[in-house]
Amino acid sequence: MTGMPGTGSEGNGPLPVRPVRPERPPLPVRTERTDRGVVAPLPPARPPVAPSAPAIPPAPPLAPPPQAEWQAAPDRSGRPGSDGEHAWQRRLGTEQRADRFYDEQVLDHLNERMREFVARQEMFFLATADRDGECDSSFRAGPPGFLHVLDPRSLAYPEYRGNGVHASLGNISENPHAGLLLMDFDRARIGLHINGRARVVPDAELRAIHPELPRETVPGRRAELWVRIDVVEAYIHCAKHIPQLVKAARRTARDWGTDDYKRKGGDFFGAARDAQVRRTRELNGRSAPARALPPAGAPAVEPPPPPDAEAWREEARRALERAQRTTPGGGGRAGGWFG
Repeated sequence: MTGMPGTGSEGNGPLPVRPVRPERPPLPVRTERTDRGVVAPLPPARPPVAPSAPAIPPAPPLAPPPQAEWQAAPDRSGRPGSDGEHAWQRRLGTEQRADRFYDEQVLDHLNERMREFVARQEMFFLATADRDGECDSSFRAGPPGFLHVLDPRSLAYPEYRGNGVHASLGNISENPHAGLLLMDFDRARIGLHINGRARVVPDAELRAIHPELPRETVPGRRAELWVRIDVVEAYIHCAKHIPQLVKAARRTARDWGTDDYKRKGGDFFGAARDAQVRRTRELNGRSAPARALPPAGAPAVEPPPPPDAEAWREEARRALERAQRTTPGGGGRAGGWFG
């Protein structure tokens, strides 16, 4: 079968090739295999098009509602929460959802299920602030029931021995507002917020009103001080983002209130070692290399004592004499510090 004229098939020879202008090189031809096994040309790929305008910059962060907006807004003083959160609810259109949560979940006391929940917990997170609003968050832990429910509107926890700083007690003395967050990671996987007003109470004073308090909040330890919290708000922390955790087997007894340096964690983050390096630099007048931190989970190592300045000077004097004796002019063999 002869080919059709001008098609470049059998019997007619190749078609003439169009000249290519030098200022415009030919585009590569893409091909694909059809269902009959014939390689068919595809339209040439378009070259990338440079953007005609710069990319749109990201939107600036949403500024907080100004105070004028709070004052001009409808009065929501009868609702829980702050003026700031109410202003954000108006700005983001979440007032109905917030009102439903306020009406259904926020209590001014601990109901029965909340009290049962508190009695099971072995830890909670504590938020306090000083008179200037500078915040601090802390962790408290103890045997189940160490956070003791006194009645539906108040609870108390003992203060154990710690690092001696007493940041939370200091904040509470200046600013009684406190927030507690209790998280159950392994059973109910739910949380409970308790906001209220706190005050520090001596053990004898609180025990005179509540004689049911345990004498030893932990084995071998008696509380000298308690922090009492009068409940203002109590509400749920939803479960959707709380991870499921499983308790590990307890290998040793907990060292409640211990002053043992290693059992308290030692210098896990290397802060004491860094301070020792800084002191060494100040005494030596030169830089001292900092050692790398141990891997996470490594046994805690007690930091070395700070260097004695007088002993260091004496050692430096002897080292200098040794160096001078080994120099060519000093009568010893040639060499320097590392001779």
